[in-house]
Amino acid sequence: MSDFHELIKSFCKTREYVRDFFVYGFKTRNEFKEKSPRTYDNERRRLECWLSPYVRKDHTADGSNISLAIDSNLLDTNPLFQVWKTRSFTDNDIVLHFLILDLLQSHTAMTADAITDSLLTEYSVLFDPQTVRRKCNAYAKEGLLDKRREGKRIIFSLDNSLALWIQSSEMVLDALSFYQMAGNFGIIGNMLTDQFDHHNQTFRVKHSFFVHSLEDEILYALLDAMNQRKSVELEIKGSRQKTAGKAVCVPLQIFVSTRSGRRFLCGYVHRNGRFTCYRLDAIRRVTPMDESGRYDELFEKLLQNRRHLWGVSFQGESGHHLDRLTMTIQILEPAENYILNRLKKEGRGGVVTKIAENTYQYEIQVFDCNEMLPWIRTFTGRILSLECTSPSVVNRFYRDLQTMYHLYL
Repeated sequence: MSDFHELIKSFCKTREYVRDFFVYGFKTRNEFKEKSPRTYDNERRRLECWLSPYVRKDHTADGSNISLAIDSNLLDTNPLFQVWKTRSFTDNDIVLHFLILDLLQSHTAMTADAITDSLLTEYSVLFDPQTVRRKCNAYAKEGLLDKRREGKRIIFSLDNSLALWIQSSEMVLDALSFYQMAGNFGIIGNMLTDQFDHHNQTFRVKHSFFVHSLEDEILYALLDAMNQRKSVELEIKGSRQKTAGKAVCVPLQIFVSTRSGRRFLCGYVHRNGRFTCYRLDAIRRVTPMDESGRYDELFEKLLQNRRHLWGVSFQGESGHHLDRLTMTIQILEPAENYILNRLKKEGRGGVVTKIAENTYQYEIQVFDCNEMLPWIRTFTGRILSLECTSPSVVNRFYRDLQTMYHLYL
């Protein structure tokens, strides 16, 4: 039986539930079919504990459902940062956390054995030396402590230089306030400003994609693998998949949508010999593997292929390496020169040619012309002809027009 606890051990499961409520939302209890009703209740109660000011409950004929209503331009921070601050801990974890840090405030540097002895003499608490050593090593790995070797001894110390520098500069705190709103890993800026009891009174972001902060743990693991030029194994589970799959690739670059803020990993899959993009919100776990000996070669190849990339797809439906799309549109000059400017500005390298009075032709070669359809539809009413080496693209465009036409009959 699943019991309710506000704190969590695994962030992966909670990330999925927060995304379900925030992105998809408006689901009743019975519509969460992959989990038991009790599990749903526990996750819902956690969400209400963390984000109660933003939880909206609606009552329908099928039951009540909850969603998150967040207006980013009114907020001074990302409410979803609260989800990162709910990790569970044991009694020893919390005691050692404060006592070790307090002890090292008044001592320059100490070994794990010396720390254990001082905990007993100064705080009257007894811990096993191995427990203290593991905690110190964990904190050194996280960057909370400095760790160095002096002869045969391992010395731990507390580095306060960053904290003192931040405290001494109001401009640094303002920079952190801006960073928590605008950058990847904004949780870092948020935690630092919280530590110094500084509140963002200056910056607001009109269009902010708060939900993508849930993927920062995955993003960090991918960037770390890129820095070390390693291949990775990805555990992937999309919103429509019932089971998680796995993929092995060489991570090369992160793509970010300027329209939705959605982030993608672009990697090279040796198994099929091509580049593939994976949505970060579908990646559940990243496992680093061996170093790739072809990293520089693959990265240069990606830069060349990006010239023919419209969105994030490297493979169309026709089976060709590249598909060619030609669109002829009518532009009444000079009153509609702004349409011509749109073609040149938004056409992503396509060639615009005047073929007759008030008639222009736009031509481009890309991997997947299906990704162009939302943009092409914005010229509806001006398109004289549309041709593509992938017939399915043209068929889909005219089929959608027919569907729209019947909606207005």
